[in-house]
Amino acid sequence: MNRPTTLNPDLLNILACPKCKGEVHLAENEDALVCESCRLRYAVRDGIPIMLISEAESF
Repeated sequence: MNRPTTLNPDLLNILACPKCKGEVHLAENEDALVCESCRLRYAVRDGIPIMLISEAESF
């Protein structure tokens, strides 16, 4: 199980969805970055965002 983690706000400002290059935001429980445009969730594991399209989950 992944523990919630707080990502650096500066990092969040520069990260973009690898699929559409749009904005991502931290999910409410802080376990993923979310792209509303693509409706994809990118997991955050041990404080590291996994920004691979092949690993993303649809929602």
